[in-house]
Order: sequence, then structure tokens, then C-alpha cells
Amino acid sequence: MEAFQLDQGAIDAIVGGYHGAPFDVLGPRLIDGHLVIRVFWPGAAGMDVVTDEGQRVAMTAVHDAGLFQAVLPDQAELVPYRLDVTFHTGQRGTFADVYSFPATMTEYDAHLLAEGTHLHIYERLGAHLRELDGVPGVLFCVWAPNAQRVSVVGNFNNWDGRRHPMRFHHNNGIWELFIPDLGEGTLYKYEIKTYYQNYMVTKTDPVGFAAELRPKNASVVWDIDKHQWQDDDWMASRGERQGFRAPVNIYELHLGSWRRKNGWEWLTYRDLIHDLIPYVKEMGFSHIELLPVAEHPSDQSWGYQVTGFYAPTSRFGTPDDFMAFVDACHQEGIGVLVDWVPAHFATDEFALGFFDGTHLYEHDDPRQGRHLDWGTLIFNYGRNEVSQFLISNAIFWLDKYHIDGLRVDAVASMLYLDFSRKPGEWVANRYGGRENLDAVAFVRRFNDAVHRLYPTAITMAEESTSWPGVTRPTSEGGLGFTYKWNMGWMHDTLQYFKNEPVHRSYHHGTLTFSLLYAFSEKFLLPFSHDEVVHLKRSMLDKMPGDVWQRFANLRLLLAYQWSHPGKKLLFMGAEFGQWREWNEAASLDWYLLDNDPRHGQLRESLRELNRLYHQERALYEEDYSWEGFQWIDLHDYERSILGYARRAPSTGETILVVLNFTPVVRHGYRLGVPEPGVYEEIFNSDAGHFGGSNVVNEPRPSAEVGWHGQPHSIEMILPPLSAVFLKRIGSNE
Repeated sequence: MEAFQLDQGAIDAIVGGYHGAPFDVLGPRLIDGHLVIRVFWPGAAGMDVVTDEGQRVAMTAVHDAGLFQAVLPDQAELVPYRLDVTFHTGQRGTFADVYSFPATMTEYDAHLLAEGTHLHIYERLGAHLRELDGVPGVLFCVWAPNAQRVSVVGNFNNWDGRRHPMRFHHNNGIWELFIPDLGEGTLYKYEIKTYYQNYMVTKTDPVGFAAELRPKNASVVWDIDKHQWQDDDWMASRGERQGFRAPVNIYELHLGSWRRKNGWEWLTYRDLIHDLIPYVKEMGFSHIELLPVAEHPSDQSWGYQVTGFYAPTSRFGTPDDFMAFVDACHQEGIGVLVDWVPAHFATDEFALGFFDGTHLYEHDDPRQGRHLDWGTLIFNYGRNEVSQFLISNAIFWLDKYHIDGLRVDAVASMLYLDFSRKPGEWVANRYGGRENLDAVAFVRRFNDAVHRLYPTAITMAEESTSWPGVTRPTSEGGLGFTYKWNMGWMHDTLQYFKNEPVHRSYHHGTLTFSLLYAFSEKFLLPFSHDEVVHLKRSMLDKMPGDVWQRFANLRLLLAYQWSHPGKKLLFMGAEFGQWREWNEAASLDWYLLDNDPRHGQLRESLRELNRLYHQERALYEEDYSWEGFQWIDLHDYERSILGYARRAPSTGETILVVLNFTPVVRHGYRLGVPEPGVYEEIFNSDAGHFGGSNVVNEPRPSAEVGWHGQPHSIEMILPPLSAVFLKRIGSNE
């Protein structure tokens, strides 16, 4: 029987929890015509092997820590069996042997994973409910190429890393293990023993589909394929709803602070179906954009320091609940965009950092691998497997959750090696430049993959520099995004509006400057969460003047945004005039709508802007060329007045926009018009029902008086701090 004995080194490695190849020792194997079965089960007092034919063989204790062996003589082949285990507690149970199941990695998957070109790693990595050899259980797979040993630990094995060490695939660095009889809801992590100074750490699953609610952080086994989607109509028409010639007006929000029940309790994903969706639909927004929904440990990070890239946060419910929320949005004609954060990740020990005892996901050089300002780690975009992890993650949200687009956070921090760094704190690229060439290549690969696999989905870049070609196709040397946030327009516009009206004449060019570059990219105009935090004040509180003027200025600002070329985005709370800065730990101040009618009137003005925006093709059809825009009056800086036309090339319809940035009523103002006829106000931000002074215009016939370079003109009244939209409704006859 000596042939069946284990050498002491193998016994010590298994019992000590540092054996990196458990399948070389444990499980069934044929030796000299005998079936030898070895099992390591701490806590077991005794164990029998029971074959499917009914043969029972008592196992012999090889080590009192729980290592057992049985020899079934005269066996020419492996036979199915189960383990009848008696525990020291006196309990007893029958189980399948974890180490009796074969490897599941296909050559094709193994090749793509090793190459770093697998676009659906979530189909292979992570925890998947499977049935092997007729036995249900969970297949665990994780990438940790430099680990000495990786084990699955959880509440099913008392978090003992010696119990379930995994099988290692040397050709791609993947560890895998099928554990029978586990199901949905199982808590688990990976215990990783490294070669670095005996360092051992317990990590959450990088591709875990669900997680515990913070401050707990275990991954949770979840079946993400059981939701029955009902959004076929939306998915079929999505391309028309969010393309360049579509009306795209986005309501940006933070799920945890939009509204709370009982004053403090989060709304769940299911609650939001009944509360948020009707509100967004009533307001007339085409999309919502959610601050990051991927799992994160700190509420104060707003979701931008991610630990679970493949798990929707458990704060508001389960993955199924989030799918139901997205599905319900689509059924009501509302698109769902999410903030995606490939620029950096959280440093929490249980997450991606120093994952297998090496800097696996991040650069090892802190000049490349750390964000000093944010205290986070930077992905190593030059490593194919890391790029694969991120691109697959983007595809994952579009695939499994039917997300309509991704807003990529902090793109500038990715593109520039010296982003927010002093001399000596960064490393130049191979040409001596500051551009992060690996990140550029990654961004292009990401956009190519998304647009190839999901051509009707959109990608948006929060990019704050003048990097050229952000929305140009990669085939033409661009980065390949669908839209770029126009941070320059946002900054200049807010800077202008902060000025007291008496001083605005000196800053007129701050507004007109935007049209010098408005068509250089496919721009989206954002007033986002970043503009109402960190002592920047709320949108209403930024406005100068007394309370009446502040509301008037904000109505004017929103009308200017809605009429300017580019798609629109507005952060929650601005629509009704939140006075406080945004606080992620508290609900918006909805009580303001009950306490002061001006807040409801402001919201009504935006609702009307949204209605017009979707109704009038001239306001959205051509946002990206001069065909859709024409200056009428851009030189009246002394009176701080702007006039321009928005056009729909497909119909020839024109909307005239006149903006008065002072509280002075301008009687007898003459506006040049491109064709004769009667012009009617279709929007006036000074209307009484919006909270204005109700200086309005009756329909105005044009006169054959050339003005502003136009052959005809109308005479009208310009209300104070106002935006007036005019449309030709007929001839003068």
C-alpha cells in the first residue's frame, strides 16, 4: 500500500493551506488498478465513500487535521461517488466531492483570456451557477497569476482557506473551482496566499455580480440571467432616441439622495420605479444618468471609488431589482445612462489593489499607479488583461443590464501622465511626452468594442481639456466617443452668470466664445453634480441679485442651455431651485415646493422647455453644424443682449431666440428676422406663471426693415432677465 501513501511534504502543504495544486493530491485517481480518493475536510471526525452502486468504504485518517484517504481495489475506471461525513459536532451529511469534478476552461476561452482580448470575461470569471455531471453548484473563477494559492472561502466552509483551494491554469493565470450544492445568496471571497513575504489576504471577487451592504464586503453568488426583459420596443428604437438628430435631455441624479422615505431611508430600486420614473416622465426628460451604481464602500465617494465593478450597489436592492428598474424606465420611454469609472479604483485591502501579492491591476510605480489628489489607484492600461477587465465591464452593463450608454468619468486624468502632478511626480512616455499612450489605446479599444457590439448605445467623455478628436471615429485618429461634455461652455457660462448684470457687458465675449468651437466636437452641455458641491453653491444660489432676480437668472440660464447647440444635462435639484448645495447623505429639499410657489414655477418653466425641446425640431435636429444655428445679434454687448436662430434642415423651420441678461425692460427692441411673416412667442421665461413679471409679446408682424443683416425685422419688448423664443406662424397678409 506504500504506492498510495502521500509524502509528508504534500500532507503538510494541504494541511497548512499552502498547496498550490490541490488536484494533484485531492480527489479521485487511478493507481495500479485501484481507485484512490483523498479528501481534506477540517472539522470532520470520520468519512465514508459511497459509490452510486451502493459500495461503502470507510476512509482512513491520514492527518488528524481532517485529511482522509480511501482505496477502492480493482477499479479500472473512475466511478461516481459521494462522501458520507460525520462531524465532531455529531452532525452528519452526504456531499459531492469538490475535487472529483473536471476543469471547465475551454481552449478558446483560455486563449482569449491569456491574450487579453476576451470581451465577455463575465461569462467565464466570477461565480456562476452551474450543473456539472448532473450536480448543481457554483463555478468560481478568478485571475491571480502570481498567487501561490487561491481558495474560495465563505460561510459554507467557515471561511477556512484550507478547505477549498482552487485549480490553477498556468497558461492564463486563472484559478477555478466548482463547489457543489451551493446556490444563490452564498457569501464568498477569495483567500490569496502570495509569494510576497508570506502575505495572505482575503479579496472580494473582481467579477462578482453582487455584494454585501457596506460596511460588510463579501461577494454574493447571484444568477443575473433570470430577469425576463420586457423592453424590446425601446431597444429596437434606441438608436433613433439618442442619436445626433434626436432630442436628448438628461436628468442626472444620485439614487441615494434624490428622495428618501421617512426622512432618512433610501428608496429601493423597486421604490424608484414608482417614484422616480413618473417624475422624470412628467418633467419631459429623455434620459436619466445615474451617478456610479457599481458597488463602493464609501457613501462620501458618491460611487466614484469602486470596489465591485460588476455588481450594482446593494444599497438599493438586488441585481434583479436594478434590472427591473432599468426595464421599467425603458417601458416608459426613458433611457438609462450610468457613470462608469475606469480611471481609478479604491485602495481598500479587500478590493483590487495588490491583488495577488503583486501590483496586478495598478502600476507598481506610484508616479503612474496612484492618484495623489483622490487617494486612489490607477489602472495599468498597458496590461492586456487589465484592459480586458475594463472593456468587458463596459460591455457587461450594456449586455446584462440593458444600459443605454456610459458616461466615462475623469477622462483627462487618464489621457495625461502629468495630470495634477508636479514636475518629478510623473513619468514621460517613450517619446518624452505627457500623453498616456496606453490609456489612449485603451479608450479607443473601449469605444470600438462598444460601438461594434452595441451600435445604438452611446459613450460620453467627461474630458476637460482641448484634446483633439474626442468624438471623432478611431478610424480617423479620434478617441471614438459619441458625445463629449462641454466643460468649457459650462465653466464660461456659470462664470458669466455669477456677474452682476451691470458688469455683464464687460464679459459679453464669454458667451459668444462658445460658438467658435461648438461644432468641433459632438458636445453635450452639462450642469452636473460637480457644480453644486465643495462650496460652489447650488445653481440658484450662484445667481446674483435679490431672490426674484436669482429665480429669473436661473430660468434664463436654463433657457439659454436648452436653446444652445448641443445635447443637455441637468443635475437633480436645479429644476426646482434647491438652495443648499447637494449633500449625498440627505434628500433634496422637496419641501421647498410647498413653502414657496417660486420653486414650483421654476420647475414649470423647465417642464415647458422640455416640452418645446421635444416638439420643435429646430432646437435639436442639427446641433453639430452651422446648418442648425445662425447668429442674429451677437454684438449688443452694451445692453447684454444676444439673438440667434435655431434651424431644422429637414423641415426648414426656424426658432428665434432673444436673451436679455439685464433686469432692464427693453421697449421697442428691433430684431432682424430671416423671412417676412407674423412671429409668435412660444416661450417666455418672464411669463407670470413661471414667476416672472409677465412682460410678454402679442404676435408680431414683420416689417420690411432690414436689421441685424436680415431683410426684415420685428419690433418687440424684451422682458427683464429673460429668454424669449419666437416662431413664424403665418404671413403678414
